[in-house]
Amino acid sequence: MIAIIGAGKMGEALLAGLLAKDHSPADLLVTEPREEHAAELRARYGIETVSAVDAAKRAQTLLLALKPQDMLALLDEIASHLSEERLLISVAAGLTTLVLESHLPSGVPVVRAMPNTPALMGRGMTAISGGAHTDPNHLERAEELLGTVGEVIRVGEEHMDTVTAISGSGPAYFYFIAETMIEAGVAMGMPRATAQRLVGQTITGAAAMLDGSGEHPVVLREAVTSPGGTTAAALRELERHGVRTAFTDAIEAARDRSRALSGN
Repeated sequence: MIAIIGAGKMGEALLAGLLAKDHSPADLLVTEPREEHAAELRARYGIETVSAVDAAKRAQTLLLALKPQDMLALLDEIASHLSEERLLISVAAGLTTLVLESHLPSGVPVVRAMPNTPALMGRGMTAISGGAHTDPNHLERAEELLGTVGEVIRVGEEHMDTVTAISGSGPAYFYFIAETMIEAGVAMGMPRATAQRLVGQTITGAAAMLDGSGEHPVVLREAVTSPGGTTAAALRELERHGVRTAFTDAIEAARDRSRALSGN
């Protein structure tokens, strides 16, 4: 039995992903305190909604999809019903496995996961790291479940703040670039819908080439950049304005903020 505690956007994405990957509604429990939303979930997916305590009593694997500020209170509520036979997978940003374990009975295995919002489209990137009581079987179980909404990679927990900065926050960077490109097109007289279509497909295609070609980004960039051409002129302006340095500084700032939130 699998329980999803917290049915916000990420929790519901995980629910939909599990059901799409041959998991039966009878094998799933969902905790959702808002009764109106809980009723919608029951009607839409045919699953059972229960309290957090009931979920902890019945499920072997608990996917904790709560906001970080709500997580520790939840663990305190359900801790007495947990044991080393359970597996907890937390997708709450910033909470280390050490912090989570400090609110649990000794021996409970914990996996910390950092997904990103493309998981809502089944195209997420999730990094996972195991806690003190986590073995390879637990990590494989986490990969199986989180793999229903995209790709999963294992990292050491010391890298999780960097993961947050690169892939957790990463979609916002691309949306920022897309917004800038669209507005530039509009400023030059192009209809907004046309600019958005051009930009959206360009980003999608470029991402597919980066992911599928195996080439380094420098090689792909150079293939677009003819000497003395339009791309070279654009890239020269980006370098002149220090965009590369600004991006590096922004990612470091995100990492440092993640460290501060997690107490690292």
